[in-house]
Amino acid sequence: MKLSFNRTSLGALMGSLGLCLMFVAAPMSASAAAAPAAEAAPAATGAKFGMVWRIRGEVTASKVGAPVRKLREGDPVYVGERLRAGGEAEAVLRTDDAGVVAVRPNTEFVAERFAAEDKPSDGFAVRLVTGSLRLISGWIGQTNRSGHVVVTPSATIGIRGTDHEPYVPSPELAKQSSNPEGTYDKVNRGGTTLKVGENKVDIDPGQVGFARNPPKTKDRALLTILLPVLLDKVPSFYVPGEFDTELDRYSQNADQEAKRLLEQKRKTPGAAAECAPVDIAKTWLAQLDGAIAKGDAQGVIAMFAQDAKVKANVKEKDGKMASVDLTRDELAQSTITAIKGLKDYRQRRVWTDARLVDLAGSAACDNISLRSAVVEQGKQSGKPYRFESLEQFVLVQRGGKWLAIKAETTQQ
Repeated sequence: MKLSFNRTSLGALMGSLGLCLMFVAAPMSASAAAAPAAEAAPAATGAKFGMVWRIRGEVTASKVGAPVRKLREGDPVYVGERLRAGGEAEAVLRTDDAGVVAVRPNTEFVAERFAAEDKPSDGFAVRLVTGSLRLISGWIGQTNRSGHVVVTPSATIGIRGTDHEPYVPSPELAKQSSNPEGTYDKVNRGGTTLKVGENKVDIDPGQVGFARNPPKTKDRALLTILLPVLLDKVPSFYVPGEFDTELDRYSQNADQEAKRLLEQKRKTPGAAAECAPVDIAKTWLAQLDGAIAKGDAQGVIAMFAQDAKVKANVKEKDGKMASVDLTRDELAQSTITAIKGLKDYRQRRVWTDARLVDLAGSAACDNISLRSAVVEQGKQSGKPYRFESLEQFVLVQRGGKWLAIKAETTQQ
């Protein structure tokens, strides 16, 4: 829904969000406003495994010593976290090497390892406990195939540059579908190798491999049934996911996209060290947040390009989302008005993620897309507020300075 405001009302609207876009949500109660920003569940920390690209239903991430997180689009997932998807839930994660991890309903897996630095130590590893994943490998699958693995209770799956679907059905699902318990792997593109000890079977597109769960007894006569094999048909429990149409399209060009990102990383000597999108994004946001905290409206405005486009998605009193679009001139006037009435401002960035983007055919280190979740509180014109929002910016380097040419905030 589009809304129209005059300058006075727009300035008041923008004043209730301390961050640069300064858009207000529906009025909040005094008790909610008084809650400290630290109430928001802290995100896990450590090496990043991927970022949530698509999600439906409840998918959680947990790690020893940290609270369970209910994932949302744009959230990071960290190495060491255990992800669980409910019976009607799905998610798609993107990894920094252009890979994809699609999480199916009733699935549990652990993000064991991820490193994409264009080094021999690069690797990708997940431990699938139960359920199913769809994996589209990124450039790690091209440069270090031996380091790209899926581990299940009964087998290990290696790849040959691929789009495949490992599946560990629950005992109930296996019985219901009249299939034995174990590890299944269906290949859509490329190829995989299903291994049990020293025994293995190669799986080509359109085929499904299977490795039976080991028996509870130690009867060596049963060892022959444990050898990985190819099945005659695809088990009935393989069904398309909510996002598979989109994933099918992505898979067609996944190898080219992975190659493009890798070439971009290798474009200039030392590029990996000189062009660190996340570090640049955090520095830019720190400057922005600092200008707001100091009440420096002109400092905020100076961080946006003349042709910047700004958008906010905010909740109205009835809970519906409303959309507001601004030019830089409107942003400038409203920011000045908003900062004048801003008091006791505090904010905490829960997470920040950034990556290089290709604008107008340029793959150089001068275009960055960043996303950041923030919790804010303060007083605007004497009225307290507190809320969370997801912010997205596109930064370009002009005249040696990083400027935002696009900004969008969405109240959570």
